[in-house]
Amino acid sequence: MNATFVTLARNSDLWEIVKSIRQVEDRFNRKFHYDWVFLNDKPFDEAFKNVTTSLISGKTHYGEISEEHWSFPEFIDTDKARRVREDMAQRKIIYGDSISYRHMCRFESGFFFLHPLMQKFEWYWRVEPSIELYCDINYDTFKYMRDHGKKYSFVLSLYEYVETIPTLWDSVKTFIKEHPEHIAEDNSMKWLSDDNGETYNHCHFWSNFEIGNLNWLRSQAYTDYFNRLDKDGGFFYERWGDAPVHSIAASLLLKKEEIHFFNDIAYYHVPFTHCPTGDQYRLDRKCHCNPKDNFDWKGYSCTSRFFETNNMEKPEGYKDQQD
Repeated sequence: MNATFVTLARNSDLWEIVKSIRQVEDRFNRKFHYDWVFLNDKPFDEAFKNVTTSLISGKTHYGEISEEHWSFPEFIDTDKARRVREDMAQRKIIYGDSISYRHMCRFESGFFFLHPLMQKFEWYWRVEPSIELYCDINYDTFKYMRDHGKKYSFVLSLYEYVETIPTLWDSVKTFIKEHPEHIAEDNSMKWLSDDNGETYNHCHFWSNFEIGNLNWLRSQAYTDYFNRLDKDGGFFYERWGDAPVHSIAASLLLKKEEIHFFNDIAYYHVPFTHCPTGDQYRLDRKCHCNPKDNFDWKGYSCTSRFFETNNMEKPEGYKDQQD
């Protein structure tokens, strides 16, 4: 399969990303030897490259992000953006005063799949520092996606901080009016909205884990979608995250059946855990997660809504893990 892992990291992240690499290699990649692309807004140092290369069974690639993709675009009023950051800092909104976090969200939303190192690949699996994989993965997840017609996937979903995206849905509605041709039939609007698209319920797939199709992200539909959002300035005038941006795109531009929930990829990224429901299921996959930590069926998770939107049967025992 023409696929790669992809990680956005800094040199200072080395000892946290190696934890993730070990997890991915031990639970999955030692069987499949996929490549790994590392991207940074500064050059990677030799220590980062040497240590990560030694741990990865596939080929490693190290790239620097262009200034164009990690800076304020010309159409952004930087004084207005500064005032927004100051206001968010006062209101103690998470990452509200951070410039680099905004560059990261914009890059992950619109540019990572265009980086020269990514161009030769068709599929990606996003990995962030300090994650855990709790279960063995004994099949090729990329091949599964291709063979089953999937283009985007997730393991955790939840509601976004309302204060970070007050006008995101307004921009999405503008896009829908401008480009009705891009909206998929049998899409997942029901997952995003309780009133057929008038308002957004803030559900999103947690994008620190994603396995997806790069050709979809490079498509005209996604390009038009991202450009509409980018021009509206919400990455800098608010604090739009790549998670709701990707999630809304997948839910509107893809058919319902093209989005996959990887129940068997048991995953942790602070502070949430996906631990598969079902005792025998976990035993068969040599899992070491505590089922009591499973976030899927809690009140702040949107995974139950995903099952209902897709008319999927919830696993036996899910009620025992609700709040």
